[in-house]
Amino acid sequence: MNTDILRALKRPLGGLPWGQVMTASKILLAIYVLLALAAPLIAPQNPYDPLQIFGWESSSPPGTRGSGGYLYMLGTDGLGRDIASTILYGLRVSLMVSITSAAIAAVIGLTAGVSAAYFGRWVDVTIMRLVDLQLSLPTILVALVAIVTLGPGVDRIILALVIVQWATYARLARGVALSETRKPYMDAARLMRLPTFRIIFRHLLPNSIAPAVTLFPIEVGHAIALEATLSFLGLGVPIDKPSLGSAVANGFQYLLTGQYWISVFPGLALFGLIASINFVGDDIRHRLDPRSLSV
Repeated sequence: MNTDILRALKRPLGGLPWGQVMTASKILLAIYVLLALAAPLIAPQNPYDPLQIFGWESSSPPGTRGSGGYLYMLGTDGLGRDIASTILYGLRVSLMVSITSAAIAAVIGLTAGVSAAYFGRWVDVTIMRLVDLQLSLPTILVALVAIVTLGPGVDRIILALVIVQWATYARLARGVALSETRKPYMDAARLMRLPTFRIIFRHLLPNSIAPAVTLFPIEVGHAIALEATLSFLGLGVPIDKPSLGSAVANGFQYLLTGQYWISVFPGLALFGLIASINFVGDDIRHRLDPRSLSV
């Protein structure tokens, strides 16, 4: 996000200044997380439990009162599953997959980037050429190749997202670690002949990790969008593990018949989740980056 956009965003937008937009984003994100955690307690049904689904109530519009007097506030999909319940359970899977993949990618990428900066020479060349190769390819192409190679499953989706994301952390960590390796405390650690493992993980890595804090929420949002794309294409999480992407895909074929609610409501939930994460991540970056204070 460049300086001109930041200045424009900090002006009142429809009567809402930047601070209020950030506050609303944090509240919305907190609501999403709470809903995901409490889904088994508050969801009217388990949308992937056949015993709780009534097939004759499929494609019911929002506000329909179903069997037993239950109200389908957001309607049902083509199989009779409650859309509201599908969204709640889908939030759990989408957040779990994205946060786990972003965390693993951060650990791998930071370690690789710091190692490249510390050892230099052929280690640096090898790691950075892999990073350059990865970042030169379209993200969705790398994810598709990875998931087709690995096969279906939630763990495979997480691994595919890690393969996509680690290079960004590695490049960022290497740039910071290169400047850290020239500082006096690193020279002192070498003169004391501390073990290489200790120098990297006790001294260099902790001092190079700060930029990753600002990158992490953005990568979580990126992972959610990528997982949703894969699920929409039928290559994401299995059918018995709902996600927001698969919920949108389930209703795509019904759009032309006027049954918009099957895709639209999960799509709005997905949009709000990604937008709130990106706004919160951008706010974290501004607070931790001194240069942004002068914008």
